[in-house]
Amino acid sequence: MGRMLLISWVSNAAALFVASWVLSGVTYGDEWWTRLIAAAVFTVVNAWIKPIVAVLSIPFIVVTLGLFYFFINVLMLYVTDWVVPDFEIRTFWWGVLAAIIVSIVNGLLHPLLPDPRERRRSPQRT
Repeated sequence: MGRMLLISWVSNAAALFVASWVLSGVTYGDEWWTRLIAAAVFTVVNAWIKPIVAVLSIPFIVVTLGLFYFFINVLMLYVTDWVVPDFEIRTFWWGVLAAIIVSIVNGLLHPLLPDPRERRRSPQRT
């Protein structure tokens, strides 16, 4: 579990960096470490709060054919904005664009990062 959170944290740190670099409406203040804290909070929020919200939102997800799940991603960014003082998302639409960028970057990084659930196999003896 800890290794999976660490890998997610690295991926989220890169994704939030790209989102704040591309979008002027997403900032993390003057301190570089704010992005690392925001990535840690975002990772924990995605690991613990997002599954609960997703389960409670199943009727909305089904009715909107999955579109509501995307808005849950935006909500998780706003929870991070609320918890981390210097991390700021200026408007809802900046949040939507940031969620798109974070999803794309995480999707691109996922195949490059090690899978923590994959167990190393010992060589088989013949």
